[in-house]
Amino acid sequence: MSERSERRSESGFVVEPVYREGDVPAGLAERLGEPGEYPFTRGVYPSMYTSRPWTMRQYAGFGTAAESNARYRQLLAAGTMGLSVAFDLPTQMGYDSDAAIAHGEVGKVGVAIDSIEDMRVLFGGIPLDKVSTSMTINAPASVLLLLYQLVAEEQGVPGDKLSGTIQNDILKEYIARGTYIFPPKPSLRLVSDTFAYCRKEIPKWNTISISGYHMAEAGATPVEEIAFTLANGIAYVRAALDAGLNVDDFAPRLSFFFVARTTLLEEVAKFRAARRIWARIMREQFGAQDPKSWMLRFHTQTAGVQLTAQQPEVNLIRVAVQALGAVLGGTQSLHTNSFDEAIALPTEKAARLALRTQQVIAYESDLTATVDPFAGSYVVEAMTAKIEEATVALMDRVASYGSAVEAIEAGFQKREIETSAYQVSQEIDSGSRVVVGVNRFTLDTEEPYEPLRVDPTIEAAQAARLATLRRDRDNPAVERALRDLRAAAEGTDNVLYPMKDALRARATVGEVCGALREVWGLYRPTDRF
Repeated sequence: MSERSERRSESGFVVEPVYREGDVPAGLAERLGEPGEYPFTRGVYPSMYTSRPWTMRQYAGFGTAAESNARYRQLLAAGTMGLSVAFDLPTQMGYDSDAAIAHGEVGKVGVAIDSIEDMRVLFGGIPLDKVSTSMTINAPASVLLLLYQLVAEEQGVPGDKLSGTIQNDILKEYIARGTYIFPPKPSLRLVSDTFAYCRKEIPKWNTISISGYHMAEAGATPVEEIAFTLANGIAYVRAALDAGLNVDDFAPRLSFFFVARTTLLEEVAKFRAARRIWARIMREQFGAQDPKSWMLRFHTQTAGVQLTAQQPEVNLIRVAVQALGAVLGGTQSLHTNSFDEAIALPTEKAARLALRTQQVIAYESDLTATVDPFAGSYVVEAMTAKIEEATVALMDRVASYGSAVEAIEAGFQKREIETSAYQVSQEIDSGSRVVVGVNRFTLDTEEPYEPLRVDPTIEAAQAARLATLRRDRDNPAVERALRDLRAAAEGTDNVLYPMKDALRARATVGEVCGALREVWGLYRPTDRF
């Protein structure tokens, strides 16, 4: 019998062929605790999915607000519990659809939202007091949240009835994604202003979703994903404290966003380690007293980077395995990718199948019958301890720069992620890392597949809508509101109040972000990146 070659985890530690009791570190009972109790290794709620399943979200948004609205209605009818909005690149970067820089990108990777009129269409006929909405938006997150609130108010829904999440995680944009607008300091001020505004005006809203997902998609290992994410979380907490907020006033509304890969055991261990580390940070480092402040609540999305354009139906199996990892790891909400997303925006059928994947796990498997099925597993507990130790060590390296922001400015996180991504690419090219349908088990010819295509006339239609908006609105009132916004940005007042006034007066997303650009400037990455 041939000797087994050494197998390493995504994070680099050796995966043993057999695990025994002695492989689990001492003090397991203290590390585990009870479900719903510190340090939350076993989950943030005592009953987890035995009382109700996780929130099943489907990330959608493409073309026009009307098209996206139709997809949302289909998803809600199919059993989705929460909506998750994808915005196009111009919206993510704070530009209107008729801006020269937006040419060719309008409606391509998400929905185009230029003003309150688009937001009205996007959520038309959807009762905003009955759904939970997640918006994947960062630099202009406060702008889109206020548009959502304004539309809700038009429906007669007050802010204290709204629930959902804005991503609002600007630091990971400097590390891995690039949809930043302003420099880090004013960006953090905007984040803390949003914390303060929501505490008073939209108290059930999760004001930030601190994201490791995009870093993982860029190539971060599981350890890098949670280390850099939690380091960013520390920076946000410090920014809020520096702005005069009490930790227990905002920490319970913090949430996180992670990836789920096909390496199921390591992913389960990753989620357990992340909860344990964050609980300790909030209780011991920041002195939070409210147990809700110690909880790491998170949304999960299956790994888009692992989907393949070759034999795309195989992605259904990948997504099912990834979803199992998220559920076994104790996620609070989950988006399952559609099997055709490596080719184009998902078709209606593909999106429905992705949702059905979650529903089969929730209603046909027995994973919802018991809390924390893997508790005490030798392999999972040993992996959790290894990931925890490596994560804390990497967070210490970030802290050695002074803070996550200073490490970002030095290019540290970006370099580490790029090194990991290069190693994975080499392994795929050499065949040492198997990707089914790509470097093993391939087909001579691929079966044809007809993807969903975005209507190329959307850009012109959005520009026409903007022209009508600017002609019909009270432009002097818009100018006054934008002037008040610039004054707040120059001073220390919370910018969300004058921002809301400007949006109510029908200022556009581009105009509001442009007013802030005038005061705060644009971020330009240095050569160190």
